[in-house]
Amino acid sequence: MPIASEVNLAEVFFNEEDLPYEEEILRNAYSVKHWMRYVEHKRNAPRFVINTVFERALKELPGSYKLWYNYLKTLRKQVKGKCITDSEYEEVNNAFERALVFMHKMPRIWMDYCAFMTFQCKITRTRQVFDRALRALPITQHHRIWPLYLEFLKRFDIPETAVRVWRRYLKLCPEDAEEYVEFLQSIGHLDEAAQQLASIVDNENFVSKHGKSNHQLWNELCELISKNPDKVHSLNVDGIIRGGLRRYTDQLGHLWNSLAGYYVRSGLFDRARDIYEEAIQTVTTVRDFSQVFDAYAQFEELSLSKVMEILERNPNPTEDHEIDVELRMARFEYLMERRLLLLNSVLLRQNPHNVAEWHKRVELYEGKPHEIINTYTEAVHTVQPKLAVGKLYTLWVAFAKFYETNKQLADARIVFEKAVQVDYLKVDELASVWCEWAEMEIRQEQYEEALRIMQRATAMPKRKVAYHDDSETVQMRVYKSLKLWSMYADLEESFGTFKTCKQVYDRIIDLKICTPQIIINYGMFLEEHNYFEEAFKAYEKGIALFKWPNVYDIWNTYLTKFLNRYGGQKLERARDLFEQCLDGCPPELAKNLYLLYAKLEEQHGLARHAMAVYERATTAVKEEEMYAMFNLYIKKAAEIYGIPRTRQIYEKAIEVLPEADSRKMCVLFAEMETKLGEIDRARAIYAHCSQMCDPRVTADFWQTWKEFEIRHGNEDTMREMLRIKRSIQATYNTQINMMSAALINAAVTTGEPPKDAMRALEVKAAETTARAIAAVGATGGNIMFVRGETQGGATKDDRVVNPDEIDIDDDDDEEDEEEEENATEGDGGVDVSKKIPIERQSIPAKVFGSLRREVEEKDENEMDA
Repeated sequence: MPIASEVNLAEVFFNEEDLPYEEEILRNAYSVKHWMRYVEHKRNAPRFVINTVFERALKELPGSYKLWYNYLKTLRKQVKGKCITDSEYEEVNNAFERALVFMHKMPRIWMDYCAFMTFQCKITRTRQVFDRALRALPITQHHRIWPLYLEFLKRFDIPETAVRVWRRYLKLCPEDAEEYVEFLQSIGHLDEAAQQLASIVDNENFVSKHGKSNHQLWNELCELISKNPDKVHSLNVDGIIRGGLRRYTDQLGHLWNSLAGYYVRSGLFDRARDIYEEAIQTVTTVRDFSQVFDAYAQFEELSLSKVMEILERNPNPTEDHEIDVELRMARFEYLMERRLLLLNSVLLRQNPHNVAEWHKRVELYEGKPHEIINTYTEAVHTVQPKLAVGKLYTLWVAFAKFYETNKQLADARIVFEKAVQVDYLKVDELASVWCEWAEMEIRQEQYEEALRIMQRATAMPKRKVAYHDDSETVQMRVYKSLKLWSMYADLEESFGTFKTCKQVYDRIIDLKICTPQIIINYGMFLEEHNYFEEAFKAYEKGIALFKWPNVYDIWNTYLTKFLNRYGGQKLERARDLFEQCLDGCPPELAKNLYLLYAKLEEQHGLARHAMAVYERATTAVKEEEMYAMFNLYIKKAAEIYGIPRTRQIYEKAIEVLPEADSRKMCVLFAEMETKLGEIDRARAIYAHCSQMCDPRVTADFWQTWKEFEIRHGNEDTMREMLRIKRSIQATYNTQINMMSAALINAAVTTGEPPKDAMRALEVKAAETTARAIAAVGATGGNIMFVRGETQGGATKDDRVVNPDEIDIDDDDDEEDEEEEENATEGDGGVDVSKKIPIERQSIPAKVFGSLRREVEEKDENEMDA
């Protein structure tokens, strides 16, 4: 029978193609490679055939992982697509069980078996397979099984089993606690989720896989326990959230709202209201206050609306319902009324030393005197002088003024008495308190009391201290406060005697705390009482105390008062004062003083002295004011000495003034010469000015010269003007090109580009222009004008040779002279001028200045005599 059966099996399974493989197996029955080749050969054979080959191979090699893995893989493919209740699934399961007898340390076999069992939806058996796998494999291989195990738990609704399995998993991988929390929330086990989340938050070494901070996890915990009070029973919600309030101070508003929301959802509305009140009394930031207040207001509004709805549905409301509605309405209105006050409290909790916020708090209590007094009292006791933000003394002053407004002067004086004993940070604050106290007494018409207060405030301490010594108290240093002394002096002027007021001013000067304004006030006070010399002495004391420019106002007042008092009676003394004043006077302040000095000399002194003052002023003032001063000097010189005398001033102005102002002065000089008929002089001035006039920049000057030549010149002079213009243009172009080449050459040589090429060009051009002007005026820099008249007795050969003389067509003059001689000889020696009438032009009176007026007055006096 066995042989027959074997023959029958051979007829069934084997054919001629299998003989080579069978022979190889017979020769090498323990070769995995030969068995795998045989399996590959039979891959398209029926299921029963290929399975038989695998079974024969595994009978010979039961410990071959490769054979078992491929066999199990083949079996799973064979049942793929069939119903999970098919018996073939059980055959595959049996094959896995047989394989695990030998392959129980192979994780891949376990993984495939677990996945296959999960697919069959056999929950208990699958769980047992997973547990067997975890027990069989070493712990280093468990990470390959747990993902499949967790996926199995999520796939089926087995919450109790899942929780127990997850707890086991977290012992191996505690870092996945967040996923466990999410799973618990998904299955509705919120109490377990809250416990797990609390343990995560308490673990300082926990690192979130999702990148969440401990603070974010804490917020999730608070949100979870506050929104589910009926499902979370194992945790102390109040203790947890209050712990967060102490720990996370930057999220107080959110945490307070979470705690109040927990009690609201729990139905404990009064407890929630207490939480809201506690929150708005403790938060320290405006953001947190806004969050809590908005939630509180919404809570009260919803509470009121619910009661109103119940009342509307009830046609016959009871008295208790109506009282409840009124109570809730009053609570809501009271909350709204307190908003600004509560916000102010928040800001004061942020910084209790903020003076401005205390003032705002008093304003919020307007109409409530008791609260105002309590607020001021709390403020002055809370704010520390060294930490105060703002001026602390304003709180004391406002406190005292509040009592004064309410006609409680005794209390106001008590407040001021305490205020002057406070150790302020600055002396000025204590001085302000004393001044406010005195002003209050003045408002109450207690003038003697005000003077007594100021006398007490300015009293000398027992020992002398420095005003800026911060180690000393402000009470020891306040006696040198200028603010106090200024008010003391004003009070003495108004309500004291001349003697006491003078003593106050003298004391201010002795302490060396006065200002120029104090000196001026002192002098005016003495003048009002007709002590003029005493006033002048006060000015002189002030001059000795201050330096320029601070002393300017004193000098200006002193000189003005002195001139108004004496005029020209004490001329020498006035001159000494002006000389003393101008000695060391800075140029920016000298103009008015020089004008005042010159005015004195014009009205009461000598004309030459006035001219000397004007001449000094032209060089003593600022460069920007020199042009105006020269114009004034020229005007005064023309009025006193006549226009010809101004030529020297014009020449000096052109030499001294900056280039832009010098051009203007040249034009004015030329216009003056033109009015006087000195055309050649004017042309020479234009020629001189042209040396500093670039035609591309100063087109106005060349247009002025052109118009001058059109009116007074001829073709030759116009041609000469154009030649000079071209020459100047070429000079400027050459200078710029040479400087540019030099700068480029320097840059190439040094290898560094010029830092400011434009500035270098400007400096070089200025130097070249200065050299050109110096070359034109080679004789000391003065303008060499062509003589306008022939001096008497001088012959043609005796004339002085001027190297810079401009040719003004002397040939035409010689021809005119020859014609005159011929005319004289032709008339038989008779002078032609006696026969031909010659018109005479009157000389302008301005040429002679004040001299002409003096001559005319002298002639009139002689005629009258």
